[in-house]
Amino acid sequence: MELQSIKDVRGAQRFGLVDAMKLVGAIVFILIVIWYVTHLSNGLPNQTLLIVAAIFGGYMAINIGANDVANNVGPTVGAQAVTIFGAVIIAAIFEASGALVAGGDVVGTIKNGIIDPKMIKDTNTFIWLMMAALLSGAIWLNLATAFGAPVSTTHSIVGGVMGSGIAAAGFNMVNWSKMGEIVLSWIVSPLMGGIIAALFLLLIKNTIVNQEDKRLAAKTMVPILLAIMSWAFSTYIILKGIRQLIKVDFISASAIGLVFAIGIFFFTKNSITRMADSLPNSREGINKLFNVPLIFSAALLSFAHGANDVANAVGPLAGIYDALTTGGISSKAGIPLWVMLVGAFGIIVGLALYGPKLIKTVGSEITELDQIRAFCVAMSAALTVIVASQLGLPVSSTHVAIGAVFGVGFLREYLMRNRVKEVEVDIRQIKLDEEMDKLEEYKHSLESFGKLKKVDPLLVKSLMSKINEEKVLIHKIYEGELELSKVEKKALKAVKKHELVKRSALKMIIAAWLITVPASALLSAVFYYMIRGILL
Repeated sequence: MELQSIKDVRGAQRFGLVDAMKLVGAIVFILIVIWYVTHLSNGLPNQTLLIVAAIFGGYMAINIGANDVANNVGPTVGAQAVTIFGAVIIAAIFEASGALVAGGDVVGTIKNGIIDPKMIKDTNTFIWLMMAALLSGAIWLNLATAFGAPVSTTHSIVGGVMGSGIAAAGFNMVNWSKMGEIVLSWIVSPLMGGIIAALFLLLIKNTIVNQEDKRLAAKTMVPILLAIMSWAFSTYIILKGIRQLIKVDFISASAIGLVFAIGIFFFTKNSITRMADSLPNSREGINKLFNVPLIFSAALLSFAHGANDVANAVGPLAGIYDALTTGGISSKAGIPLWVMLVGAFGIIVGLALYGPKLIKTVGSEITELDQIRAFCVAMSAALTVIVASQLGLPVSSTHVAIGAVFGVGFLREYLMRNRVKEVEVDIRQIKLDEEMDKLEEYKHSLESFGKLKKVDPLLVKSLMSKINEEKVLIHKIYEGELELSKVEKKALKAVKKHELVKRSALKMIIAAWLITVPASALLSAVFYYMIRGILL
């Protein structure tokens, strides 16, 4: 092991100054939340309970920023279209904008209708249940971030509500059909994301990358791809990002998106042509055409995430505040500005302090991403949510994005191994040509002997033997039975074994996804009993 590696390992095991500063930053944010809520709720009954709930909500928001936001900007960073610092700034601005501008003023207190609110006995039970759900979801996200596993915030909250609901009123409280939909989303989300991303990558490879004149192909295809991207993202933002501001159906949103896409096509066509003329005729050159679209995609995905997931994540906190101020239990609750501010700024703090770790995981530690591959991931993230929502399928944006990254990686492996097979066929063809040449040479020699008056019988016999051997070899090559040389087999085997998708990351992420709901549910049940025991 190199000295530098030893130094890195020791550094990883030590809680250093940077880690201490991050912890201090998070604590300072929580202290500001405490001060802010204390000042805001002065004179409110059960003020202490609200302050504790706000602490849990702030802690949850920090962990959303640390874990969930990476899916929106990770591929852009991995493709080196923007630095991690730039990605954090973009995500922070647009996540907060999405939450504050389009986050809405009403949110479901019980996420996805996972439990029946009619079975909750009283307001206190509801408050304890929501507090336990918030804390368990936040702690699970924290643990997942520490292990470098991107998981679904929605699933964490769902698991938390389910666990505390079971603890409060038993298994009958849970809507098991809704739970079935969530389990279905574990399969549907990554598969749809991976397939759509792989199809786009295949399209770009066939229409641009594999063409002899890549610049000419790019002049035709890139404006079309940007138009499709514009349609997908504008439709996505209208349906998911600003639905709290205006209600638009899918047909109307698609029509608006189509008009916008046509405008983008004509607006970018000439500039793409000029850029392509100045770039080298290579994949690296064509990659540069996708830099700006990737930055826009990171911003738009962050805005949509802020508009949707932030409101949902602070839903339990809004529900607690509503229960404390009204004395009742509502399936829908208004979101006060201070609750949304806790969520929005908590995400910014979590993203700035702890987000880079997951951004690196998504962007570069699963598979190598360049601008074209990252573009396909971004396209998949928008299109999958649109398609799934119209089919009525529950999907997780986290699972879609990660599935898209894996889809791109596995397609690359598949194409590489196909190329290996083509190389193997080429080797066999070369051998076949060589053996056919030898056979023709032996036959020609035999014909020459036939014209001579006196020929050595042993020489003729040897020549006939060689002709028969060549026929056998040629037959084996035709049938694919001829063994390659040790050197050839070793070279091909090395390429076949080369993996473009990190298997350890795949196993870790799948394991984290599978246990997110049960883990957060178990934590939530324990916290519910603890909170009830303390407050009774």
